[in-house]
Amino acid sequence: MSVPSVRLQPQKHVRIQRGHPWIYSNEIVMDEATKKLPRGGIVSFETHDRKILGMGSFNPHTLIAGRIFTPNIVAAIDEAWIETRLQNALALRERLLDVPFYRLVHAEADGLPGLIIDRFDDILCIQRNTAGMDLLWPALKTVLTSLLHPKSIILRNDTFARKLEGLPTEIVIEGQEPPETIPVLENGLTYVADVRGGQKTGWYFDQRDNHALLATYAKDANSVLDLYTHAGGFALAAAKAGARNVVGVDSSELALELAKKAATTNKLDKPCSFVRADVFEELDRRIAAREKFDVVIADPPPFVKTRKDIASGARGYRKLAKKAAAVTRAQGFLFIASCSHNMDLQTFTESVAAGLNDAKRTSRILHTCFAAPDHPTHPYLTQSAYLKGLLFVLD
Repeated sequence: MSVPSVRLQPQKHVRIQRGHPWIYSNEIVMDEATKKLPRGGIVSFETHDRKILGMGSFNPHTLIAGRIFTPNIVAAIDEAWIETRLQNALALRERLLDVPFYRLVHAEADGLPGLIIDRFDDILCIQRNTAGMDLLWPALKTVLTSLLHPKSIILRNDTFARKLEGLPTEIVIEGQEPPETIPVLENGLTYVADVRGGQKTGWYFDQRDNHALLATYAKDANSVLDLYTHAGGFALAAAKAGARNVVGVDSSELALELAKKAATTNKLDKPCSFVRADVFEELDRRIAAREKFDVVIADPPPFVKTRKDIASGARGYRKLAKKAAAVTRAQGFLFIASCSHNMDLQTFTESVAAGLNDAKRTSRILHTCFAAPDHPTHPYLTQSAYLKGLLFVLD
C-alpha cells in the first residue's frame, strides 16, 4: 500500500514503539508537505531516521495528530482489514454475553481508534470521533451491514471530540427510522433507552457488572437511594433483588421517564419511586430530614472534563461523598463512581476518602470497580480505563 509517510521528531518515537497508540502534533516533523496531508488520511509513521513505527490515521490540525491502527505495514486499511477487526470484536462480545446488547467496539482497545459502536440487537448506535473514522465510514458500513444486518444505524456524531477534530456535529439515521425508545436487555431486566436523544449512545453498558454487584448488596434491603439514576440502571437492579423501597434521583425529566417506563415494564413500580431534583439539593433536604438508607449509590456525570478541572473535580467528589455518607446508615453500603478519564484512581479514592472523613465516618473498601469487559482497556492508554467505582461499608 502506497501511503504518505509522517516522520517524528528525534527521540519522540520511544513511547510509540512501546505500544502507545497516540502521537501528538509536537512530536511530528510538521513540514509543508505534512501540513497539507488530508484530515484523517491513512499514513505510515516513521522514526526520525526513517524506521517504520506503524500505520494509522493522521490529522495535521489536532493535538492528537496520529492514531496508530497497526504497528505493521499492511497491504491496505480497507474492508478486509476492517472486517478482521470487527469479527474479532464481535467474537469477544458473543463469548462474554448471551444477549446482543453490548459495546461492540471500544475505540483504541479494539484496534479502531476513535470509533464507538454500541449494539442494541438490530440497532447500532455509533460515534465516529475522529477524521480517520469519518473517511473509513463507507467501508465500515459495508462490513457492519454484512456482519450484523442492522435495521437501523444511528450516527451520534454530536460529540465534543468531533469538534476537536474539526468535524461537523450531527445526528444521522441510516436505514429504518428507529422507535423513540428501545428495550435493553441486561441482567434479566428490560430497561428502556433513547438512542437518538439520550446521553452519549443512550445507555451505559459499562456499568452492567456494577449494576449486578450492587444488586447483591441491595438484596432485601429496606431502602436504597440511587443518585444520578439516569434511566434507572442501579435502581431497578436493586428493586429486582428485593429492595423494598428504592428512590432514584436525577435532574433530567426525560431520563426519569425512561426509568419509570422500565419500572412498569418489569413490574417494579411498587418498590421504585423517582424524584426530579438537583442531587446536592436533594441530599441536603434528606440530611435535614435525618433520612438514612441501607444502600446509597452515586454515579454522577463527569466532574472532570479536562485536566485543568482535576482540582475542582476532586472537590466535587469529596463533597458528594460527604453528603452521601450522611444519608447512609451505620453498616450500610455506599458506592461512588467516576467516569472522568482524567481523574486517576488514586486521586479519586483520596478525594472520596476525604469526604467520608469530613462526614466523620470510618469505612472499608469492599470493591474497586471498573467498566464491564465489553469495554476493554488499552494497556498503554490509561484514558481508556475511564470508569472507576468504589464500594464502601460505613461504620
